[in-house]
Amino acid sequence: MRPGVVAVLLSASLLVLGAAPPGGSGPRPLPARMADTGGGTQLITAVAPGTGSTEGRVTWWDRRGGADGRWVKAGSAPARFGAGGLTDGATREQGTNTTPTGLYDLPYAFGIEPAPRGTEYRYRPVRQDSWWCQDNASRAYNRWTEPRPADCRATEAEHLITYTAQYAHALVVGFNYHRPVRGRGAGIFLHVDGRGATAGCVSVPREAMRRILRWAEPAERPHIAIGTRDGATAITRY
Repeated sequence: MRPGVVAVLLSASLLVLGAAPPGGSGPRPLPARMADTGGGTQLITAVAPGTGSTEGRVTWWDRRGGADGRWVKAGSAPARFGAGGLTDGATREQGTNTTPTGLYDLPYAFGIEPAPRGTEYRYRPVRQDSWWCQDNASRAYNRWTEPRPADCRATEAEHLITYTAQYAHALVVGFNYHRPVRGRGAGIFLHVDGRGATAGCVSVPREAMRRILRWAEPAERPHIAIGTRDGATAITRY
């Protein structure tokens, strides 16, 4: 075989494997390959192998050097997704136990336990009368309420304090939050692991959640991007 053919085949093999050719600078970090990162200098990525997956990985990133700087990994942890897998957030239906893919802001944090020392995010303490309304007929749909309003049925709401493991610490994910669409879904959070897959949220081990809260800085406008490795819901499309 001619040397030139060998070189071409070697180059093609490296591209397939995602490796850099000899002397190259290596693959770009995930945020640098995304369509959008929210415009801030902090980003959380939650990646699953495919839409049917219930496990994957969460990584949090800093952009060093401002808006034109380089993305650097700040931490990583195993993640869990919805028992129904993942689905495009734009067409998700409530009650499917699916995690919505897309790019979202992180309005505020909350928890049954006090905020980890060093937390700068707004952190709401969970009280006995803290609820998250998921009732499509309620004016409080997809909102924290204290107490639960009369038009939000208890069977269509989460009594936050009863989820002692999951809501020890959490961040609200801005899915369907700012202009809620009825039937799209409510109460999507990044929270502490429970016993298994979630009802549509993203969860991580307790210590990872505490590290994320200590790391996140509201002034850096952190966002979370949720997606799969490839396909129609690939994280790089958001």
